[in-house]
Amino acid sequence: MNFPLYIAKRYIISNSKNNAINIINRIASLGIIVGALALFVVLSVFSGLKDFSLSFTNAIDPDLKASSILGKSFLISTAQENEIKNIEGIVSFSKIIEERVLFTFNGKQEVTYLKGVDRNYNVVNGIEKKLFNGQWLKPDTYQVVVGYGIAQKFSMGLLDFNNQLEVFVPKPGKGAIENPEQAFNKTALIPVGIYAISEDLDSKYVFADLSLAQELLEYKSNQVSGIEFKTKTGADEAAIIEQLQTIFSHKIDIKNKAQLNASLYKMLNTENIAVYLIFTLVIVVALFNLIGALIMMILDKKGNLKTLFNLGTEIKDLRKIFLLQGTLLSFLGGIIGLVLGILIVLLQQQFQLIMITPSLAYPVVFSLENVGIVMGTIVLLGFMASLIASSRVSKKLLD
Repeated sequence: MNFPLYIAKRYIISNSKNNAINIINRIASLGIIVGALALFVVLSVFSGLKDFSLSFTNAIDPDLKASSILGKSFLISTAQENEIKNIEGIVSFSKIIEERVLFTFNGKQEVTYLKGVDRNYNVVNGIEKKLFNGQWLKPDTYQVVVGYGIAQKFSMGLLDFNNQLEVFVPKPGKGAIENPEQAFNKTALIPVGIYAISEDLDSKYVFADLSLAQELLEYKSNQVSGIEFKTKTGADEAAIIEQLQTIFSHKIDIKNKAQLNASLYKMLNTENIAVYLIFTLVIVVALFNLIGALIMMILDKKGNLKTLFNLGTEIKDLRKIFLLQGTLLSFLGGIIGLVLGILIVLLQQQFQLIMITPSLAYPVVFSLENVGIVMGTIVLLGFMASLIASSRVSKKLLD
């Protein structure tokens, strides 16, 4: 049996004759448990907040999105569509057109995005589930679905035939505009639905049929500004992107959800790292108690250590006793703290004990990744603290 490990386990289980040392040991253990508990709960909360924040953009963002690198639009042939359908991992795809245009309603104006979508858009995005009122638009019509924010700005209802929602799109071309009335393509639209996702997105898009957007922008029937893809869970994203690039001769740029919202992901990840570092610092401070407890234990067991040394035990093995003792204390404290933290997180998920609003529970997510991060942090820092304390064992101390 490993001699230092055997002695370390005995020191953990047995109490010292000095009651003050026992109290210090309990305080050190409690600090590790509370530190692990707090770190896991906070990481779970931030994972929940991250998922909650991304749920708004994920409602409208595809798994992959292709756009032209040579201009605003590109052409897609029937042969290319058939090749896309044969790619392993792609569930469905939708051709889209996005363009900033002018909308007017009852004397009010708003510049925002017209987004033309085909009949597959619902399969790719599932935005129909986000409808606040009305219904989704029908293909090959002048129907549109507007955001809740736009509807509020216009004080607009659905199927209002007394006041028309009009769209003005600049005509493509060069040279000076001689007649302003002929500078725009315009048409009247019929709002049939209102979607509600988030404050920003509710004021960003007006959804229309793809053919209507092509007509207003004077695009060809196979001309689009982007293609959105829905992929299978666990699909090889890199392989799909490579095949798509080959189909379009590397003339398109393809982004996933994270790349489409790079700034949001960066902000959330930075916040997560900052909170982790702050609570790690708290654990470091708590582990000073462990260093103190181990040093007190070394002094208390000085007579035993001297006996072991005289019997032939090397100094490095004596140091290893307290190194293992501190590491085991950290490990056990981390396990207990994690069990308590997991219990709190699961109770919040199941029973919604803490609420942000009367209808919205504080979001938390149980993640094995967070379990690994907390356990790794506690054990690593505990090992370093134990290494510092065990270095106090020396021949000079035993003489």
